[in-house]
Amino acid sequence: MQSDFEDVPAFETVRPRRQIAPLVFNSAHSGTHYPDRFLKLIRLDRMSIRQSEDTHVDELFGRAPNLGALFLRACFPRAYLDVNREPYELDPQMFDEALPQHLKTDSPRVAAGLGTLARVVAENKPIYREPLSFADAQMRIEGIYRPYHATLQKLLGETLNRFGVAILIDCHSMPKLTGTTRGATPDVVLGDRFGATCDRAIVNEIENFFTEAGLNVVRNKPYAGGYITRSYGKPDFAIHALQIEISRHLYMSEETRLKSANFNAVKDVIDRLVHHLARLDYSLFAQRRLAAE
Repeated sequence: MQSDFEDVPAFETVRPRRQIAPLVFNSAHSGTHYPDRFLKLIRLDRMSIRQSEDTHVDELFGRAPNLGALFLRACFPRAYLDVNREPYELDPQMFDEALPQHLKTDSPRVAAGLGTLARVVAENKPIYREPLSFADAQMRIEGIYRPYHATLQKLLGETLNRFGVAILIDCHSMPKLTGTTRGATPDVVLGDRFGATCDRAIVNEIENFFTEAGLNVVRNKPYAGGYITRSYGKPDFAIHALQIEISRHLYMSEETRLKSANFNAVKDVIDRLVHHLARLDYSLFAQRRLAAE
């Protein structure tokens, strides 16, 4: 089957003129290029299919390369392919043939309709008109998913070799959440798999920065970090991964997907965060790795 991304890139690596910090930013859900063939397969209108996007997140973090960090961003949309899942986390009900038995078909994400190829978007709206072929899934996974992860792994490896430490910031957005027990609506959720994927000192630094900027920050609830955070975050090997979820109500309309009047203010906070992180001293984390070796 011919790739849906023959004529346009499926994802893009943006490099700084010179990488000055061990930072790799990743925006896997902000893609907005919907292939024509895909649009013919779906039953939703153009606005409904966009409900699973992390719209504008790649722009919020877009200055990271200007500030000396690496940046990987998807051009394909999340409704088309979710690289924050295991490679073959698929729902058998979506296909017109039996799937190979070794695939992961019984995860909670698959049950929710949110596998590697999603069955639904927000509010449980079914995406497809008819069942898909397994060849379609293979085309997306082998042709885009695996190269995406190979690229991310390469960027982290390059960074680790250069600095002795690598820090992955996985960039996402979330719908407006209800208030916590303290009554405040979370503006930012930091996910480190409850301390497993990122050194606490790094998480503290980011939480303190957002708090000082006037934002309400919580950790790991309801988003503790997905497949990317879990897979790449290996603090014992000097690779740290942290998922950042920013509430969309701060900078856009979820109904129209348009930026709000507050967009530039939020972007300024993110720019200042990246600038702050790029100038921290990470030598201690590299020394820990050398000591462990």
